[in-house]
Amino acid sequence: MALDATDAPEDRAARYREVRGAIDALLEGEDDWVAAMATVACELHHAFERFHWTGFYRALRDAAGEDVLVIGPYQGGHGCLRIAFTRGVCGAAARTRRTQLVPDVEAFADHIACSSTTRSEIVVPVLTPDGRLLAVLDVDSDHLAAFDEVDQRELEAICAQLGRRFGAA
Repeated sequence: MALDATDAPEDRAARYREVRGAIDALLEGEDDWVAAMATVACELHHAFERFHWTGFYRALRDAAGEDVLVIGPYQGGHGCLRIAFTRGVCGAAARTRRTQLVPDVEAFADHIACSSTTRSEIVVPVLTPDGRLLAVLDVDSDHLAAFDEVDQRELEAICAQLGRRFGAA
């Protein structure tokens, strides 16, 4: 059952517990980082009706030696292919290594509109235990204020687990 943006925090937390159990089961024995990102993006995207774009941007260094986020596995419409660490909500999460919870993307000074329908966004860094950035998990919604502290806590837990597990990726 998909939840929408009006569900109570305890309902969201319960749904995340179910999703995390499914992710754990699906990733049991998996050692491929791309397969893990694809699985997580799919499970999250289909679990919550308010998740309209769900995916990863991988942290890489481009040919010019600049830090850049490059599209990884995702669900939803097309995303931006590359995002500089200096731009947008995803870039802010990559640069600061901190979750960006944005209730209204129009109020974020440097928001990049990969989709004109996006109204709110949460971006969570995936960090190795030693603090190296592997990727960011980006979730967009066409609803204002679609994400809250429950989403932040649960998505951070999923990303922390990925960082610990695939830190050598």
